Amino acid sequence: MSTGGRTVDRTDLLARLRADVVRPGELGTDELLARVAWSTVVEPGDSTAGELVGRLGAGRAIRAVLQALDDGPVALGEMLVDTGCDPADDVRVELARAASDALVPALERWRPRLLRLDVDAVLGAASAVGCTLLAPGDEDWPAGIDDLGVHAPLVLWRRGTRAVGDLPGISVVGARANTVLGAEAAAEITSTAADAGCLVVSGGAYGIDAVAHRVALAAGAPTVAVLAGGVDQLYPAGNSTMLRSVADHGALLAECPPGTRPSRWRFLARNRLIAALGAVSVIVEAGARSGALNTAHHAAQLGRPVFAVPGPYSSSASVGCHRLIADHRAEIVVHPRDPVDAALRTRSGAVTVDPAVPIAAARVDPDVLRVVDALGRRRPLPLDEVVVRSGLSPADATDALALAELQGLVTRGAAGWTAA
Repeated sequence: MSTGGRTVDRTDLLARLRADVVRPGELGTDELLARVAWSTVVEPGDSTAGELVGRLGAGRAIRAVLQALDDGPVALGEMLVDTGCDPADDVRVELARAASDALVPALERWRPRLLRLDVDAVLGAASAVGCTLLAPGDEDWPAGIDDLGVHAPLVLWRRGTRAVGDLPGISVVGARANTVLGAEAAAEITSTAADAGCLVVSGGAYGIDAVAHRVALAAGAPTVAVLAGGVDQLYPAGNSTMLRSVADHGALLAECPPGTRPSRWRFLARNRLIAALGAVSVIVEAGARSGALNTAHHAAQLGRPVFAVPGPYSSSASVGCHRLIADHRAEIVVHPRDPVDAALRTRSGAVTVDPAVPIAAARVDPDVLRVVDALGRRRPLPLDEVVVRSGLSPADATDALALAELQGLVTRGAAGWTAA
């Protein structure tokens, strides 16, 4: 990553940031520094970056991307193709071209931050706030995060020393403008979870989130707040005292490096982490367009049980919960113990999820949906058969397969393509 005296400084800072990790994983210093660099360049959940790092490794990927800024994406596209099986030459050329074209928007998206990349400043800011750097493979890395696949964070920044992966988690979220009934329901569910030895996960916001954190703190139970900005950005300001208590008795987690300001997009993106950290997600109150529904959506895509608390039919704060229940996307909370029992059941691994399943839907691109629909999971199909089944031209089918592969929706083998 660098040479000379700065490498010593970086290594020292990195060692301090890793000091609280019970047992660091197998990633070397250069790979960790590359992951830190990636965390400053991409926005949360960037699947293209996740795919590149997963295939090439963080260090090789960021060096290749920096080179691509000058030379274009062709070589990077060829590298991606070469990480899979060895296709025929003509197919390889088409796949490389499709992969290169697919990388163009990502390179333009990353260019401004790559040109201002300063890993030293990030490590210094992290050290100043006293946080810890976690990476995949660490003993303290939350296992549920890996279920996000290519949308998983490349690193996590933790403020507090509580390990978050050793207890069954219950994610409790809901309306910021909660009702008294909603606060009572959240308190009862959280108190029951605390008595059962569960980790309480939420987002640190006003309303239901704050009720969940405060009840967990009062019960002496560990709690985790997932932040939409850096761990030094205690937002909302009105909850800063509570968030400091969470850091003292549990943990603040963020995928964005210290100094990153919260934003609307990042609030939505962090909801996938709340869903992934919990064995079960509970929506206590949610309006028709509440962000809590976004957490329920992510939990369902991860195969996690979702519960919703019913309320008065006339209450606007319960519309979202009622819709989840009516559409069979959530189980009704009949008793505060219901979500806890579900979390304890799933703790044994009864509910399994393929970590390769992506959050992004194939519906984003109609051609991608058509090629995915054309494939089966067992018998690989050659390109010409995919063309016949999808009704696409060979060029369009090739492009769509490359995009689908980047999203983790299909896999390429020596005999052809299969659905992931």
